[in-house]
Amino acid sequence: MSYANALTSIEALENHYGQPVSRALAKELDHISEHYRAFIEKSPFVVLGTSGPEGLDCSPRGDPPGFVRVEDDKTVLIPDRRGNNRIDSLRNIVRDPRVSLLFLIPGVGETLRINGRAVIVADADLCQSFAINGKLAKAVIAVSVDSVYYQCQKALVRSHLWDAESQVPRSALPTSGEMLQAMSTEPFDGAAYDRGYVDYMKETIY
Repeated sequence: MSYANALTSIEALENHYGQPVSRALAKELDHISEHYRAFIEKSPFVVLGTSGPEGLDCSPRGDPPGFVRVEDDKTVLIPDRRGNNRIDSLRNIVRDPRVSLLFLIPGVGETLRINGRAVIVADADLCQSFAINGKLAKAVIAVSVDSVYYQCQKALVRSHLWDAESQVPRSALPTSGEMLQAMSTEPFDGAAYDRGYVDYMKETIY
């Protein structure tokens, strides 16, 4: 990929954008403050970014608010729930522990970011402590915090993410079954998959 006027050095970037305002630097901490803890404990959704030999991965994680546990001011714990066993994020973590987290709260414009290093823990008692509906977490991702800071509202305001009128009807997009059927190399009934998905979700969500 080649573009004219590409910014390919730190010097070029800094000359183009200028220096950050002091407030943007002051809000970055090396630990979880009480204010940042309150944000994490209200969040029902976090995006987990990882890096590994095969490339990058960005994985959504969600549960009731407070599902990401603040263990102390340098550590957060994230339950890893039942999934499709691709475990792309986990494969990355065992080979490159660097992770990045992005927390969102419905209706709130600010987001919260954590950069740190993670380890995957399969301790039975710890997994039990994250149980929902009697189903244990499969493992727990323990993240040691290097930096934490909040992001201002501009991106979410520009996107109108929380505005009801900006919601897109699900019918405006291909269904999961339609997409799977189009990509499958074997016979696959996408309509049947869609019809059964609600019940499948109820049975397998935890």
